[in-house]
Amino acid sequence: MRFFIALEIPRENLAEFQSIQDKLHTLIPRTKLTDLNKIHLTLAFIGEQPEKLKINLIKIITDAAREIPAFTVTPAYLDGFPEIHHLLILWVGVKGDIDKIHIIRERIKDGLKALRLPVDERRFIPHISVAKFSKPVSISNGLEVDFEKIMSAPFTPIQISSIKLFESTPENGIHTHNTLAEIKLI
Repeated sequence: MRFFIALEIPRENLAEFQSIQDKLHTLIPRTKLTDLNKIHLTLAFIGEQPEKLKINLIKIITDAAREIPAFTVTPAYLDGFPEIHHLLILWVGVKGDIDKIHIIRERIKDGLKALRLPVDERRFIPHISVAKFSKPVSISNGLEVDFEKIMSAPFTPIQISSIKLFESTPENGIHTHNTLAEIKLI
C-alpha cells in the first residue's frame, strides 16, 4: 500500500481553494490544478509499504495526537517548490496554530524512525499543494505581486480536528486517496 499521513481540509473551506485555483489558472493557463477532493496538508509521506504496517501507523498517529486540541490555520500566502521563482509545485502556506502542526509532525517522524522507515529530514513548511507543472515555471516579480493580491482576500479559518492515514491508489494514471483511519484531536 502507498501510505501518507495528512490533515484533511474540511469541505466548507474548499470553495475558497477553488477560487484561488481559478485565479491561478487565469494567470498561468498551463497550470495543472490539484483535484479539490485531494486537497490536504501532508505531514508524512510513507510510500509503498506492506499493508500490515497500517496498525503501526495508526498507533504513531494516535501517539502524535495525544493531548493536542483541535486548532485552526488560515491560508496566508502562495509559494512553491523548489522555489517561488522557478517552481514545479505551487502551494498555499498557512498561518495560525502552526506550532501544533510542527509538534504533530515531529512526533510522527519519531514514530516512523522507531520503525526504521525513511523520514524526510528537509525543513518542514506546513503547506497545501494547489497546482503543479510538468516543466519548471519562471515566476516574474509581477506575477508574484498577483499572487499576493490573490492571497490578500480574507479566508475562513480551517478547523483541524483530526489526523488521517490515507492510502494513495493509482488507477488509470490518476491517484485516488482513501481514508484508512481518522484519529480525532482532543
